[in-house]
Amino acid sequence: MKITAIDTVIVHAEMRNWVFVKLSTDEGLVGWGESTVEWKTRAVVGCIEDYRTLLVGEDPRRVEHIWQMMYRQHFFRPGMVECSAMSGIEHACWDIAGKALGAPVHQLLGGAVRDTVRLYDHLGGGEMVSVYHTLSAEEAREKIRESLALGFDAIKLEVVIPRTGRVDGIEALRHADSVMAAVRDEAGDAVELMVDMHGRCSPMMAAQYFTVLEPYRPWFFEEPCPPEHPRSMAELARRTTVPIATGERLCTRHPFRELLELGACSVLQPDAVHCGGISELRRIAAMGEAYHAALAPHSSTGPIGHAASMHVAFATPNFLIQETWRADVPWRFDVLSQTLPFEGSTAELPTAPGLGIEVDEKEAAKHPFQQEPLMRYFHPDGSVADW
Repeated sequence: MKITAIDTVIVHAEMRNWVFVKLSTDEGLVGWGESTVEWKTRAVVGCIEDYRTLLVGEDPRRVEHIWQMMYRQHFFRPGMVECSAMSGIEHACWDIAGKALGAPVHQLLGGAVRDTVRLYDHLGGGEMVSVYHTLSAEEAREKIRESLALGFDAIKLEVVIPRTGRVDGIEALRHADSVMAAVRDEAGDAVELMVDMHGRCSPMMAAQYFTVLEPYRPWFFEEPCPPEHPRSMAELARRTTVPIATGERLCTRHPFRELLELGACSVLQPDAVHCGGISELRRIAAMGEAYHAALAPHSSTGPIGHAASMHVAFATPNFLIQETWRADVPWRFDVLSQTLPFEGSTAELPTAPGLGIEVDEKEAAKHPFQQEPLMRYFHPDGSVADW
């Protein structure tokens, strides 16, 4: 079997453009993957075109061989754009390998180690304003009722932490306290609440938020400071008994090694669309298992990336919980003619060959590329704020 074409299908999904990768073969099998990178659509599509010249004529079932070619044969090691391009191509190779054998991808990874996968919701389900903009305590309370009504027993909040400066005053801390108090009161103690600090905080500001939020017993604090500061994150981990989670903006296993060696986190969040694909996600999880770290894969892109992550979840012993988005666009699953089985807070074991998804290209064509809305975040004085 040989690769004859590597094409991209762009689907505009309001906040982001999904970049689907279509890999065709001389035997008629087609594999699908995803390479979405927010605000880098043109760059990642161009990178996929560069990889096309390297891979056409190769056997897609040699997944590891193709991964090594993409990672090593262009000399300069991949960054986020290149790793995302690699990931989508690699997903498509796994999809073809599974289809060729008539087996779901999780079987090719060693088989399922669980029967169901637990999923967590975002406040607002992925709708942009609810996730990324400031909400009042009562607005947050109303949004969490939606998640609870759908059966979710784990919910992640970003609205707790506002656009944070290097050192903020008491108003920001009181906002965090009021929002967290409202959602904990609404959810009760049986629901896990996770706080995504989005890498917005300086280490000292993160420590102040810890003091305010710890009494509400969050399940974990995500990215309390920028990911390029692993030693600061390790120091923060020693300040709290709440687990630290990170990894969505890291690619390949190498930065995760340093985090684990420093004791900087106990929940790993690599993204199957960004970290280097299914193979690399598995390697990161295995490294984490040696340090008693749990795997909670990041997944806020499109439905194919979610499918790739789900197969890893079913086959990985130290998996904890899977992120999911349900309300970023109302037609999220309409662009697929075949989807993974999941309802509410639980996903059932996939049985279809490959990734278990197929793209409806006619439906996808209804949502052509558009420039994403720019997340222009500024402090009151006009200086740039972290998204």
